[in-house]
Amino acid sequence: MTETKNTIFNDNACTDYESATGKIPFNMTNDYMFRAVLQKNNRVLRGLIKALLHLSESDIKEVRITNPIILGESIDAKQMWLDINVILNNHTIINLEMQVANMLNWRNRSISYICRSYDNLNRGSKYNDARPVIHIGFLDFSLEGAMPEFFATYKLANIKTHQIYSDNLTLCVVDLNKTELATDEDKEYGIDRWAKLFKANTWEAVKMLAKDNDYMKEASKTIFELCADFEVKKRCWEREEFEDYAERLAAAEAKLAEKEIALAQKDEELYKVLEWARAHGYSDGNIHSDIVTNTKPNKN
Repeated sequence: MTETKNTIFNDNACTDYESATGKIPFNMTNDYMFRAVLQKNNRVLRGLIKALLHLSESDIKEVRITNPIILGESIDAKQMWLDINVILNNHTIINLEMQVANMLNWRNRSISYICRSYDNLNRGSKYNDARPVIHIGFLDFSLEGAMPEFFATYKLANIKTHQIYSDNLTLCVVDLNKTELATDEDKEYGIDRWAKLFKANTWEAVKMLAKDNDYMKEASKTIFELCADFEVKKRCWEREEFEDYAERLAAAEAKLAEKEIALAQKDEELYKVLEWARAHGYSDGNIHSDIVTNTKPNKN
């Protein structure tokens, strides 16, 4: 057990939220804490969705998580990805996911998730009864090749006219490291404040951000309650270890793939040289000898 882990699990900090100071053991960029806060406190979930979708309080009749977990229990292999599936007003499917580790697969992963969620018709149902799906990913890294943006929204659209093909599929990406690029509209709905709250790592910062916002106050108090739960902290620690391992594995696999591509390109170049040499009368034996000795081709 490391010193850091000892500090986290043997912390005898105060039991009063109002007087809490210093570092937060696990903030909401930890996907288990993110899941735990939104599952434990429905009001926080409502407030977050209200901000993200630019809704009023009266617009939200019901918001319900359809894939709850038992908080504090160990996570099995089937639950490795802690995305939160939500039904809004018994109509719209919303998928929320916090992702800190860059697995180098976010685009394909998010498309897979939204398609899987959209395929929600029961046998015999009409296609027009399909529920709209919104996938919202909170990323602690920037997507490679994407224009710098804090809150990006993607839909199916005509690439010439930009006309929206359907509103039933919406992909959103919140870059937690680009809050300075938040638009006036993002700020109006407090989305940048939510992003900062997720990343805040001290109680002082959390309280400052939650000031004058009842939903965020609920969130910060719920984080405090969950950080006092030994089993929840244990699950959060396990998630950090898993994400660290998964990110290192993804990076290693990417490097290996690059080497394999480079080798394939070399093989292709060698094949072209061999074909050229044979076409110009060189024997395979001489070609092999010239390659080994790194000399110019010799027909003799």
